Amino acid sequence: MEKKKPLNNRMERESLLPIYDEVAKCNKCGFCLSTCPVYTITGEERAVARGHNVHLQDLIEGKLEMSEELKAPLFECLLCRACVSSCMSGVMTHNNVIRGRTVYMERMGKSKLLKFVFRKLLLNPKKMDFYVRLASLGKKSKLDRAAKALGVLKWFGRDKDKVVDLVQRLPVRFFKERLEEIESDPKDAKRRVAYFVGCGTNYALPEVGFSTVRVLRAAGCSVEILNNVCCGLPASSYGDIEASKELARRNVDIMKYLNVEAIVTDCGSCSAFLKEYSDMFADDSEYSDKFSTLRPKLKALSEYLMEIGLPGLHGRVEALVTYHDPCHMSRYQNLVNEPREIIRQIPGVDYQELSEADWCCGAAGTYNIAHYGQSMQILDRKMGNVKKTKADILVTTCPACYIQLSYGVRKHGLNCEVLDFAELMDRALKPSRT
Repeated sequence: MEKKKPLNNRMERESLLPIYDEVAKCNKCGFCLSTCPVYTITGEERAVARGHNVHLQDLIEGKLEMSEELKAPLFECLLCRACVSSCMSGVMTHNNVIRGRTVYMERMGKSKLLKFVFRKLLLNPKKMDFYVRLASLGKKSKLDRAAKALGVLKWFGRDKDKVVDLVQRLPVRFFKERLEEIESDPKDAKRRVAYFVGCGTNYALPEVGFSTVRVLRAAGCSVEILNNVCCGLPASSYGDIEASKELARRNVDIMKYLNVEAIVTDCGSCSAFLKEYSDMFADDSEYSDKFSTLRPKLKALSEYLMEIGLPGLHGRVEALVTYHDPCHMSRYQNLVNEPREIIRQIPGVDYQELSEADWCCGAAGTYNIAHYGQSMQILDRKMGNVKKTKADILVTTCPACYIQLSYGVRKHGLNCEVLDFAELMDRALKPSRT
């Protein structure tokens, strides 16, 4: 960790001042208590929106000092926005928490590991490829199991020796390294789109990327696969706003000259955060202007398919299917009906609605690593609801959710296959894909 900065409460109060009106809107009513996944587990007031806003208001008013005691309440938040959806005053608590995390990092010091990841790796795809490949080779050669057995991973803290089980396998070759496997664009393509490839799809779930391209091309699109960097969401979630802005600028520079009608991604988290670049560039007129023409083109896959029409679904998927809403799809983009309507149109599908479908699964980016125990309790609730559906296939639209739900299925011994929305669509394209 960096050395702690000298205590300067005035400077910290000034850093938090922009959110003062927002935190002060919280009327302490407590409606957020019943919707907060963390509070339902811990029962602690510090974990819920009301507690977050009280802490931040007290910091701004000088009644409280920034200290290590605030790390847990600030970083235990899932940023799932369940509290926002139930807040009568419309307090944007997730934004307040991120601002609080930024000030905490400035005061208490940033993790060297996070600085390296956010400011070095994510901005350098070749370097990122190298380190992820090391992890992949370690997974394949069972070195992770050896590290777990030897207790090496305990250096990261309690429960960290268990996180190696979250990801069952990692590919040695990533999606962007396998583009030669992709067929040519259809000659009669009437639309031209760009495909923004999320880190989760590229590094962990390349088959989702192939499915996305096939689905878009089947819908009559020529597809340009972008050499984008991370959207910036992980850095922003941890409060490293400057690193997130640098990633955002890099992506805008990559996308600004595109001659396409849409920029599509299969990752709900990416599509949500990309659309929020407008807020990030509020004080940057140069990039605000550059982004203004891109914003209307940004689409989640299901959102775009609903606009242009579905590809010909010539195959059948004879299965009972249910759907989990990623928080960044349902609460951040209000994309709830789109994936469901499309899934119901797939020949052979018997759709079963999932109880508490929009209840966070506990992945929340790297929450399942940083807060493994709490994440697993949240996941157990989700798996209990999945089990009740008796579904053959559980669909989602976020790589982090996909990995977490797959782990939950294995952990609970459910006879249920986890698929990305694009993979399910891909199976319905041709009779041979069953």
